[in-house]
Amino acid sequence: MIDKGEYSFSTCWNIKKHTIGRDMVEEIKGLGFRYVELNYNVTEEMMRTIEPMIEKGEIGVSSVHNVFPFIDDKDYDTDSVMLGFDDEEKRKRSVELLIRSMEYANRYGAKAVVVHPGEVPFDYNIDLDLKKLYQEHGRASTEYQGLWRNMLERRDSLSPRYTKRIQDSLDEVSDYAAKKGWDIAIGIETRSRSYQMPTLMEAKTICDNLEGSPVRLWYDIGHAMMMDRMGLYDNLKELEEVKQYIYGVHIHETLGLSDHWCPYVHSKDLHFFDHFLEAIDMAKVKVYELKAVCQPDEIEESHRLITSKIAAGKGQ
Repeated sequence: MIDKGEYSFSTCWNIKKHTIGRDMVEEIKGLGFRYVELNYNVTEEMMRTIEPMIEKGEIGVSSVHNVFPFIDDKDYDTDSVMLGFDDEEKRKRSVELLIRSMEYANRYGAKAVVVHPGEVPFDYNIDLDLKKLYQEHGRASTEYQGLWRNMLERRDSLSPRYTKRIQDSLDEVSDYAAKKGWDIAIGIETRSRSYQMPTLMEAKTICDNLEGSPVRLWYDIGHAMMMDRMGLYDNLKELEEVKQYIYGVHIHETLGLSDHWCPYVHSKDLHFFDHFLEAIDMAKVKVYELKAVCQPDEIEESHRLITSKIAAGKGQ
């Protein structure tokens, strides 16, 4: 396996097959990666065997994914209102948990914390129903469009309120980080459910309003592809407007509405993913976020295609 240089690799790929943290990281190192992103399922128990590896320089940590380490509490999992909670106690707890993630990031020399900042709350997972209708009837169908309009009406009406509350929470965290002297980016991530935040334009609003803070956009390529397909935003057009805000990227491709596949390799499309190479190249932190079924040879080929295409684009 070739040395992957500055590229990092998320532990989401193999965390379910390991109970010992060191074994999990060693497998990732075997793919040629010098850096890992520690995802939100990594436990304190796993960190007992990973921390010595970090201290000895056997592995670098590019980023950690909030909430880190893992806490078993559905109120603060990855699909939560989080920093936008109406309940002030829950919102404050979300702020504290993000600060806790940043403390770990600082301890491990990571450059960023990846954050799912929140969502417009619904009584049930309407996105699950939308995806089912999309797959069974198509985006243009009356069934899909009817439910989509219902979702979008509520989302659009409440987005400004939740954007503001998320922004205020991020402002609090940024102030705390400044007092501590931490040099860690807070990357607000593009999401995979239509009612979740931020869209690219919501991220732009938050970053503009918090200019000078460590809050930046974490561009999850596969998720943005998915939201474009569902009709939430025009990914390629809006990417041009938000490129300057990007700090980190999650590299993966979406097949239909299924994400975390190896770019180019699984889609068999050797051209469409080219649209994202500039964003990958510009990003300070570049992380592969792939599903467990992706095989080492597929990961290797995907990386070879991405890096060779970026190099060719620069005339190297």
